[in-house]
Amino acid sequence: MTRRLRRREVLGGIAGAGAAGLAGCTGGNGGGSGRTIKMGLLMGVTGGLSDLGPPIRNAAQLVPQQVNDADSDFEVDVQFEDTATAASQGVSGGNALVNGGYPMICGALSSEVSLQVANQVAIPNGVTMCSPASTAPDFTTLDDNDYFFRTPPTDALQGQVLAQIASERQGHSSAATLYLNNAYGNGLSAGFADAFENEYGGSVTASVSFSEGQNSYSSQLSQALGDDPDVLVVVGYPGSGVTIFRDYYNDYGADRDILVSDGLQSADLPGNVGRSMRNVTGTAPLGEGPGVDFFSEQFQNTYDSDPAGQPFTRQSYDAAAVLVLANAAAGENSGAAVRDNVRTVAQGDGEEITPSNLVDGIEMAASGDAINYQGVSGPVAFDDNGDLAAATYEYFEFTDSGVETVETITP
Repeated sequence: MTRRLRRREVLGGIAGAGAAGLAGCTGGNGGGSGRTIKMGLLMGVTGGLSDLGPPIRNAAQLVPQQVNDADSDFEVDVQFEDTATAASQGVSGGNALVNGGYPMICGALSSEVSLQVANQVAIPNGVTMCSPASTAPDFTTLDDNDYFFRTPPTDALQGQVLAQIASERQGHSSAATLYLNNAYGNGLSAGFADAFENEYGGSVTASVSFSEGQNSYSSQLSQALGDDPDVLVVVGYPGSGVTIFRDYYNDYGADRDILVSDGLQSADLPGNVGRSMRNVTGTAPLGEGPGVDFFSEQFQNTYDSDPAGQPFTRQSYDAAAVLVLANAAAGENSGAAVRDNVRTVAQGDGEEITPSNLVDGIEMAASGDAINYQGVSGPVAFDDNGDLAAATYEYFEFTDSGVETVETITP
């Protein structure tokens, strides 16, 4: 069942099935007469991403709320499906959205889920996807017929940043990786190892994979740390990260540097582990676009929560905004038409559109006027592979109050 998203419902808490409205009439000619834009949200808010997923979903929900609350002839019909951070449930959710007539999907989050949904659902059915959090390098070479886009940078870049920090900032010459055995973990671990060894002359003593949901990771930690590397790089999600770090601090000292990836950037992690985690730092995509202040205010007012330090929330708003703008420019709820207009609304010489005047941008795009969306996370210009053309990362640390940015790095 679907319902149309209204502000009072968002304020009351967003849960389960998302919002939806009218069945949707398609314009087809890009005319600015107003119509219903259909967008599916496919994100993991339970399972391995239960800590990180809800804020990311909430950020995307701000876009339909903003449109539906405005004095405009346009409205956004939304249906939400929870992937539970599992590929099989993601495919089921994706099929539900396709069967509901949604031509575009904001999501998924986990790279493994996004890969399966893209290959089994979106690409065969001509549905455009834009993920706010799938960073695996696999998407760069995905044979997707241009149906897959993403607003965070590829982990090929994050691996380089982690290697640079380990070598140049921390001064280490040996490292081991402990990584989740999926597309995200495999890609980032390999990217770090390649950069650390070939660009910085370091040695990777061990690369050990793990699966989610285990009761203990002591064996994997023993394998990774057997040759006493200078630094340990951990790639995963909070669901397994809590157990990994509890096991680590039970058996090893807090004097070893540990680097983590964006998937473990959770302010709740030290509290759940029961340690300060002062020896743990990490990296995550960070953008500073012209819409940051507007987005932060809207997020705070709607959810009574500060989005600062919550990874991928900025990218999530941008993914939803680009899809809605592309749909408006297309003039119809067609996946192919949306796909063909994603780059049209996000780059070029058109009038600058930011989150604060998003509704104006929708009306302009529908009327055929040239626009250039500049998002919360910065420019969202996509290259031929659907990747961002440029990226910035934050180097963060865990503190008693959560997560703090140490510095920003542009690879």
